[in-house]
Amino acid sequence: MDVSLEVSFLGGPAPQRGIGVVAPFDFALDRELWRWVPDDVSLRLTRTPFVPVEVSLDLARLVSEHETLGDAVRALSVSEPEVIAYACTSGSFVGGLAGERAMCEAMTRAGEVASLTTSGALLEALEELGARRIALVTPYTESVTGALEEYLGEAGVAVTGRAFLGLTRHIWKVPYRSVVDMARQAVVGAADALFISCTNLPTYDAIPQLEAELRMPVISANQVTMWAALRRIGVYAVGPYQALLMDTAGQHEEPPPAPAPPPPAAPSAQPEEQEGWT
Repeated sequence: MDVSLEVSFLGGPAPQRGIGVVAPFDFALDRELWRWVPDDVSLRLTRTPFVPVEVSLDLARLVSEHETLGDAVRALSVSEPEVIAYACTSGSFVGGLAGERAMCEAMTRAGEVASLTTSGALLEALEELGARRIALVTPYTESVTGALEEYLGEAGVAVTGRAFLGLTRHIWKVPYRSVVDMARQAVVGAADALFISCTNLPTYDAIPQLEAELRMPVISANQVTMWAALRRIGVYAVGPYQALLMDTAGQHEEPPPAPAPPPPAAPSAQPEEQEGWT
């Protein structure tokens, strides 16, 4: 018996909306980005050229040069994404607020498509959550962590506590346990939220655990990048038990209709049998 499947019955692949992502050359967490993305959206990733520099302020400047970003964006534009995200925290905060805005403008000119950065998305997420005081976790050295604090301070966001690892390489290999331990160290003052920096630091599965333990919103570099990029095209990011995603969805959803009142109970033919019911 012929049990072959007629391909024409499948209808072809479902249409996909596209988000372009420019990542630093050492980015190793492609799969983590995809976890926030619904099935009808595809990520189109490219990387900046390799430079023989460890994670530092110098590297942040090199991977965020406008010419480098322009080349990456033009390559991505061939696949016609609806928005392009630069997925690098340090590369997008190293020039301060003005530098971040200039990067977005340069990418938009190069690709003629709306563009955003991780550090810009971070400020959007903090505004969405109403958070002006945050605890901060980074894998960076002290100098890079300090530059992030300066960027946040310029935006009017106070850092109430921080923890950092001092790493200059292999950040994607940091286990969740280290992320959780740093978070506990950082939350020492009154904070509205916790931010975990660096797109090369795994965070997806740690966020719900930390939110339950710390009783505050927890946001991360990859999370806010995907959240902001998807929001630009009118799509919700997906992720269980993450305050940023639940709060955002809740603001746009219509309240459920009130349930209809139950019909009146029919009179019983034997009221004595109802004794003792509640």
